[in-house]
Amino acid sequence: MKKALLIFTVICLGFFIFSCTTNVDQHESSQDENIIGKPQITLEADRMTPEALWAFGRVGGHEVSPDGNTVLYGVSYYSVEQNKGNRELYSVDVNGDNYKQLTHSVKSEFNEVWRPDGEKIGFLCSESGSVQLWEMNPDGSGRTQVSDIEGGVTGFKYASDQSKILYTKEVPIENKFEDLYKGLPDATGKLMDDLMYRHWDHWVESYSHVFYADYDGSGISNDKDINEGEPYQAPMTPWGGIEQVDWSADNKFIAYTCKKLTGKAATLSTNSDIYLYSLETGATQNLTEGMMGFDIAPLFSPDGKYMAWESMEREGYESDQNRLFLLNLETGEKVYGSEGFDQNVGSLAWSADSKSIFFTSDWHGTFQIYKYYVEGNTIDKLTEGMHDYRSATPAGDMLVASRKSMSMPTELFAVNMADSEAQQLTFTNKDLLDQITMGNVEERWMKTHDGEDMLTMIIYPPHFDPAKKYPAILYCKGGPQGPLSQNFHYRWNYQIMAANDYIIVAPNRRGVSGFGQAWQEQISGDYHGKSMQDYLTAIDEMAKEPYIDENRLGAVGASAGGYAVFYLAGNHDGRFKAFIAHDGIFNEEAQYLETEEIWFENWDKGGPFWDENNAVAQEAYKHSPHKYVQNWDTPILIIHGELDYRVVFTQGMTAFNGAILNDVPAQYLHFPDENHWVLRPQNGILWQRTFFAWLDKWLK
Repeated sequence: MKKALLIFTVICLGFFIFSCTTNVDQHESSQDENIIGKPQITLEADRMTPEALWAFGRVGGHEVSPDGNTVLYGVSYYSVEQNKGNRELYSVDVNGDNYKQLTHSVKSEFNEVWRPDGEKIGFLCSESGSVQLWEMNPDGSGRTQVSDIEGGVTGFKYASDQSKILYTKEVPIENKFEDLYKGLPDATGKLMDDLMYRHWDHWVESYSHVFYADYDGSGISNDKDINEGEPYQAPMTPWGGIEQVDWSADNKFIAYTCKKLTGKAATLSTNSDIYLYSLETGATQNLTEGMMGFDIAPLFSPDGKYMAWESMEREGYESDQNRLFLLNLETGEKVYGSEGFDQNVGSLAWSADSKSIFFTSDWHGTFQIYKYYVEGNTIDKLTEGMHDYRSATPAGDMLVASRKSMSMPTELFAVNMADSEAQQLTFTNKDLLDQITMGNVEERWMKTHDGEDMLTMIIYPPHFDPAKKYPAILYCKGGPQGPLSQNFHYRWNYQIMAANDYIIVAPNRRGVSGFGQAWQEQISGDYHGKSMQDYLTAIDEMAKEPYIDENRLGAVGASAGGYAVFYLAGNHDGRFKAFIAHDGIFNEEAQYLETEEIWFENWDKGGPFWDENNAVAQEAYKHSPHKYVQNWDTPILIIHGELDYRVVFTQGMTAFNGAILNDVPAQYLHFPDENHWVLRPQNGILWQRTFFAWLDKWLK
């Protein structure tokens, strides 16, 4: 299923809790033995392996210092042996000099920000036993705990004058059936009487609320919950983070994102709004009332004149076009900033002079940086190339941007605003990348069955020899909406698939973003039609190549890509010799009632399966993959996580049972402790080993 926003979140992991210390050297020496840091790995060959994939440092989050000279960022490393990860903080000058590791600890540091005066760095860490606000000097010394908030903190921001901070935390939901539980402290039953009782991978037992407090440079006091008594999530789960909350330029107001709906209403609607809370009066104003889709991520201009945010138009459509909107705080006028721009807008960042906004957007399989001019209401494209820029922050006449590709994990670059030339600032994974030969990535345009132009990404094995015959894998994208771009994934990694001597065929079929909203919307109500034909077009076209063995073709995918695999398993006319489906939708009628975000099913399937007068819905459910299981005759591996509440694990289990009952060779890999993804290192490596063992068995 599609994520409206990809938000960086970190879970603090570790074996031990250490007491607070104010000296970074003492802090390091007491914990070195258990710290997960950069692994030293030497490959036996120049091919990507599962172990190498988990050895990459994952760069995430960056913030430029107030003077514009230094970049603060984090890197996560993982230990297969300890089966967990750890995140440390680093800095580097905008010109690439003075690289420093600032932290060296067992517990992860995250939500790192510069204090507005630039004299301290604030961050969150669970070193004291719960996640609290800490600070340190810009060189990593003087580490001190600032907050001691009951239950811990999930995010924070300084007010620009440093007189206050805002933070978010979880507030437990009152048990409305408390009387029934009296004298039963070990009872595990969960009693509910409305919907949205669980979401993505957790039972909803608390609400995220926004607080603010006085800050004196060493501690906080006089905390206030601005959502007190409200049964809503602010920020919104599961993707919302501190970017959904912002201080006004004068620090008199807090803007936050919230969907003020509960139960059945919440599961049927995407209508979130931007609310403005006055610290002086305690009053709250809805700034986007009447705008019925997702409205998220408010961001005030430095001069205090505007608030920008991301907005979708239609209620119930989570993949509607993500648009740029501005509110003139002096006049109340709303400006549709990206009107006529047939692309999504994300990762907004104001220029220092408040005259422009930088953002990233996907187009034709890449994410690039764009610049919006407030005066004139126009947009310029700043960058080009076969890579994804996913965020960009102004730093004088430069932009500090995160960039990745199918062949390189995320690193930070300095992009010159004048000529868009990019200088790489961080080289987190250079030593490992130097050992690996990546396969070539090719863009190939194809004509679909109905005459449309479709871009397909082809990833070749390292040391590709066109005189040889290779097996090929059709990659079926999840979502079903969203980008198929230059992502370096840590599970569905194109290069590791190619490294196992497969040619990867990844079509931007109907439903993929970055080709105009009309192309993306052709999958809604029609999972089984144009998009399936697009998949077959791509694999059929590539099977004509002399270096591809048409008798050794496989198809793989997750989520909506898993749906595609299940559907193709019953409708492929013998093309494929092996399938793999991860967290896929098998029975659409069951999915409608098993999932928690019913708005998704209502939009993408047209409505409930019992609405016999709904032609779109009836046609969609008629083609549910489970109705073709009697046609299955090709080996299939099915993988599912038990904590996946978006596509419940019984979807995978019933598909596996159907395969076995039809005498189809099949395996079922079940993860009791994983959700819609596979996040633990040892599970991730087991996933990769199982994946390639299955493909090799049937395609080699």
